[in-house]
Parts: sequence; structure tokens; C-alpha cells
Amino acid sequence: MTEKKATRKGSTPIYVWVTPDEKAAIEANARQTEHSTSAYLRSLGLGYAPKSIVDNQKVIKLAQINGDLGRLGGLLKLWLTNDARTAQFGDNVIRATLARIEDTQVQMVEVMKSIILPRSEL
Repeated sequence: MTEKKATRKGSTPIYVWVTPDEKAAIEANARQTEHSTSAYLRSLGLGYAPKSIVDNQKVIKLAQINGDLGRLGGLLKLWLTNDARTAQFGDNVIRATLARIEDTQVQMVEVMKSIILPRSEL
């Protein structure tokens, strides 16, 4: 005699009333954890806290790199306006700054490539 595996199909649903904004937020959170909305809410209701597939430390690193790029861009803009305060800087300094911006962009791309965690690390 074979034992029939229990499934959720035909089980009793639980209805939760939410606003459209709450529904969108719940669905977004479920997508971040690569779960269906139903599986996400069931896991939370049973006390399991799903882990995000996004590495938060790398997101913070991206924000820092973005800040660096903003500062370098502001400095470059100041030099290009021929401001008297920047008269002592020559073309070599501007070229070095452009090279640093390019290096920072490469660093940012590398962090972006690694921001999504593989399932094996969750």
C-alpha cells in the first residue's frame, strides 16, 4: 500500500486584508527572497525569517562608491569651470582624476556583479 503525500491543494486558505501598497511591498519582499507570495507569507507566519538574496554589505559598498564618484565628478566640474581656486592644477591632475573615476567605475561594476548571493550561500 503506497502512502499518499499530503499537499496544500484543497487545504484551507487564510485571507489577509491589505492595502494595495502593503500588497506591493509584500510581493516585492517575496521576490527578493525568491519565494512566491504564498510561500513567503507562510514562512513568516510559521516563524521562519527568509534571507534576502541581496548582500546588504555590498549594497552599502555600492553607496560608498557612488559617493566617491559624486565627489570626483564635483571636483572635475569645478576644474572645468576655470575657477580661480583651481588655477594651480594642470592637465595632468585632471587626467589623473578622470583615470580615478574610470577605476572607480570598474570597482562599482565588480561589486554590482557580486551583489546577488548564490542560493548556496543563503
